[in-house]
Amino acid sequence: MLYWLLYQKLFVHFAPFRIFRYVTFRTAFASLTALFMGLIIGPAVIRKLQQFQIGQYIREDGPQAHHKKAGTPTMGGVLIIIAIIIPTILWADLSNPFIWLVIFSTVAFGAIGFTDDYLKIVNKRNLGLTAKMKLVLQFAVAAVIGWVLVALTASKQYSTQLMVPFIKQFRPDMVIEALRHHPQLWPLAFAPFVIVVMLVVVFSSNAVNLTDGLDGLAIGCTVIAAGALTVLTYLSGHAVFAEYLELQRMPQTAELTIFCGAMVGSSIGFLWYNAHPAEIFMGDVGSLALGGAISTVAVIIKQELLLPFVGGIFVLEGLSVILQVGSYKLRKKRIFKMAPLHHHFELMGWSESKIIIRFWILALIFALFALTTLKLR
Repeated sequence: MLYWLLYQKLFVHFAPFRIFRYVTFRTAFASLTALFMGLIIGPAVIRKLQQFQIGQYIREDGPQAHHKKAGTPTMGGVLIIIAIIIPTILWADLSNPFIWLVIFSTVAFGAIGFTDDYLKIVNKRNLGLTAKMKLVLQFAVAAVIGWVLVALTASKQYSTQLMVPFIKQFRPDMVIEALRHHPQLWPLAFAPFVIVVMLVVVFSSNAVNLTDGLDGLAIGCTVIAAGALTVLTYLSGHAVFAEYLELQRMPQTAELTIFCGAMVGSSIGFLWYNAHPAEIFMGDVGSLALGGAISTVAVIIKQELLLPFVGGIFVLEGLSVILQVGSYKLRKKRIFKMAPLHHHFELMGWSESKIIIRFWILALIFALFALTTLKLR
């Protein structure tokens, strides 16, 4: 909105407004706008949540130390979403379809999380949507994202080729080429691509959700992952850097840098109030929205295979639950004392603050490694 006003409309009358054409400048402003929105609106949101008695219900089988957190205002993810969407609308080029796609992903996954949180509050226990219903809704949203990207391939705005880390020339196309030009069979041709998108987005969304179990853990890891994505989106959309690093350049993806910058600023603003001891929790409305946003950006810029490193902690937390459930069903034995992984270390005697800081450090190492792979190919 401000990009349209200051650059596209007023630039011809006031030359210094040309600065608003630069993605880096608008990304900085989007980050600062999101940060200050989070810091300024945060106290009012906390008061409102307390007023409506929207408090966190703690899982009954979780660590006993967590029961003292019962009643802490939850659904703070609404604040995160607002502080991402508004700066993005203000500073991004709204004619860019990828901007609207990531906004849709964030809001849609946030709506699923909001419904889940609301039901927990109504039921006054840690039970919201059933796991089956939640997955159905998540896969439905992810399918929409996949088919929108398929539609964008027709206008050459997007490619279904897969970028493989460490290998420059190997770029497999996730489309069945033999069926691509048959009018009646083309949906089947793109089905492999859409399935991959669905799996990546749904797993990532749930992985962030599972990580949100300690004060500041998930949002701190989000700051790091979103920061790495900010760099990746800028490089993917920049002609010189994309050619130098042999990335698949898609000029329109550069605008996603602004969205990622807003995600960084919003997450830092929320961390101010979510740091241990937390004054507010993000709830599923925040964790599902952030997971959906991060994975959608990764899919758009063709870094699906790099996502496990960009969000390394999220992947470890998600895998720990899969391994724990699988091991118990197959062998009747548990691998970890408790899953997700952060609970395992809690039961080992690590303090909450130590777990959080060490996981942040690991998240930073993963993200830095993800960035180094751009050259190590």
